Amino acid sequence: MNAGNRWRAYARSDFSHSPLLVFYEMTQACDLACTHCRACAQSRAHPGELDTASARRLIDQLTEFPKTPMLVMTGGDPLKRHDVYELIEYAANAGIEVSITPAATPLATHGAIRRLRGVGVSRLAVSIDGPDAATHDGLRGVAGSFQRTLDILDDARELQISTQVNTVVTRVNRHQIANMAELLAGESIALWSVFFLVPVGRAATSYCLSAEQCEQVFAELWRQTQRQPYLIKTTEAPHYRRYVLQRQRELHGSSGKPKRNAARPQRPPMGLNDGRGVMFVSHTGLIYPSGFMPILCGIFPQQPLVRVYQESLIFRGLRDTNRLEGKCGVCEFRSICGGSRARAYALTEDPFAQEPTCAFVPLSFSG
Repeated sequence: MNAGNRWRAYARSDFSHSPLLVFYEMTQACDLACTHCRACAQSRAHPGELDTASARRLIDQLTEFPKTPMLVMTGGDPLKRHDVYELIEYAANAGIEVSITPAATPLATHGAIRRLRGVGVSRLAVSIDGPDAATHDGLRGVAGSFQRTLDILDDARELQISTQVNTVVTRVNRHQIANMAELLAGESIALWSVFFLVPVGRAATSYCLSAEQCEQVFAELWRQTQRQPYLIKTTEAPHYRRYVLQRQRELHGSSGKPKRNAARPQRPPMGLNDGRGVMFVSHTGLIYPSGFMPILCGIFPQQPLVRVYQESLIFRGLRDTNRLEGKCGVCEFRSICGGSRARAYALTEDPFAQEPTCAFVPLSFSG
């Protein structure tokens, strides 16, 4: 089942029992030094990271969910693990759709990418944080990583591997969204995932966008959805779904019927959020609602993944929109948005606080 079919087979009613996405941080070892790295990646692997046998057990447990999630193997750099190909093949043979996020280093050779395809990777995701080497390499901390990333996309295209590009949007590169969109138009990608910075790890609060800046970036992303051949989604910016719905209503009018010559808008994503259709397992087995929300909910393998996702008080709370506070709690878009729980937690230490970077004021909000 490809990603599009898996997405369509998953419904909001599944949030309570099965995540759509499980991120497994295979290692924190990485040869890059990104200024906004969530993982605070290091050059060497942590001695306590899950071994091969434990990683296999983790994969086995994914098949025990009522609906088998997609597995995203991330890091650090997953290619720093000696058993990465073995584990991908093990997961693929178990019927799990596997994506991987290799770092743009000399490890990501044409041969390595060919081997990833051979063991069953369904999608390869790389990071591009600017339309040119000056911007991207400056954020990634290593000269040449921009070109290396483009080379990886070339190799994946030649080998017919589906690709996506992940971009961290900050105050540094927010004016370059249109230029990045045009660059990616020639790369045959399936998806552009635009991540709105959450101040965790090495990411500084000063890089975060304001509410007004978010709206400006939303407007540019919306324009690009009408022009580009690939899908565009946001990560840790669920309020973009609210923006999309607002634009759709403008296009379709109050009757709900499309206006003549109106562009056909992209359907907004479902209400995925931290802990709501998403689960993260760290390199040492710590279980979090997402990689950007370091609230410990369990430890693998001592606690089964299914039980933690279904029964943890934090996970259950994050799936209950009645727990939302401030304007998020009364917002008419809360079921498909809910605000970034990770950003709320990072900036207020309250996982249920209102989204700090949303400019929208709900009709029933009087605060």
